[in-house]
Amino acid sequence: MLSDTPGVHHVSVVTGDPQRTVDFYTEVLGLRFVLRTVNFEDKFVYHLYFGDSEGRPGTVLTTFAYPADVEGRSGRPGIPSVQFAVPPGSLGAWADRLAERDIDSEGPSERFGERLLSLSDPDGTRIELVEDDAGGIGGGDDAENGSDGGDSWTGSVPADAAVRGVRGVSVRSTSPYVTASLLQTFGFELVAEAEDAVRYRLPAGRESVVDLRLDDAPYGREGRGSIHHVAFGVGGEAELHEWRELLADRDFDVSRVKDRNFFHSLYVRDPGGMLFELATERPGLGVNATDDAPGASLRLPSWLEEDREMIQSQLPTLTSPEENR
Repeated sequence: MLSDTPGVHHVSVVTGDPQRTVDFYTEVLGLRFVLRTVNFEDKFVYHLYFGDSEGRPGTVLTTFAYPADVEGRSGRPGIPSVQFAVPPGSLGAWADRLAERDIDSEGPSERFGERLLSLSDPDGTRIELVEDDAGGIGGGDDAENGSDGGDSWTGSVPADAAVRGVRGVSVRSTSPYVTASLLQTFGFELVAEAEDAVRYRLPAGRESVVDLRLDDAPYGREGRGSIHHVAFGVGGEAELHEWRELLADRDFDVSRVKDRNFFHSLYVRDPGGMLFELATERPGLGVNATDDAPGASLRLPSWLEEDREMIQSQLPTLTSPEENR
């Protein structure tokens, strides 16, 4: 019997200029630049990871840098927004912080009884800061020790307002009932309904949420600013193979299990057009909280090491916040 997924593992988005992306997610949102690697399917494209001090599952947002890509268009099927958890009472401080940097925001508003503030990154990716008192969304020690998780973040935002983790996503499917069924297979439960959305939440683990939007949106287009996929965690590689067998038996379009160097994963696309990833849980991305500048150097899997010089010569110049300081 397969166990439910413990929650969102990471979210991946398509961005443009990589330096602008690093500056925004570190200096504005206060995430740590924890990993610089490449897209394993397109080795001359940066794949950048941001998260807490160790890049633990449940805290990570990753970006694929395509400066020349077309601008994305939000619609169906797609993931219109990513939610980050912030401490209760911190939205005022966030509104002030964004205004000081000439970044537009909307709200605070309310959805499913929760307060949130909305903004966009430089490429148009929609971000929602949601007040959430759960704490320890990154999993592990913070939750068990009763900490609010603030000591896991090493960015520029004060501890009483700092992001606590990736809370969840909103999704738009061309077949909402099919997508809902797949979410239930992953262990999500229907917990709330509104006129234009229904909320699914994991009852344990990181208690991640997926808001299934039911509004009549036009068809979208993938490009800069679009959210490529959301990944949910699984216990280990053996369990990942079991998930693959189960999903294939149910006629989902599912990939083989892939070695992502920092974890193993597979991808499943449902008939509603939604792309989900299942990724193995590890304590982090091989990053220590004491590492001076984990994103400063390019980390490659062993099968790309022989091409390092060629790869580096084709990638744009990129400096980490620690190097700038």
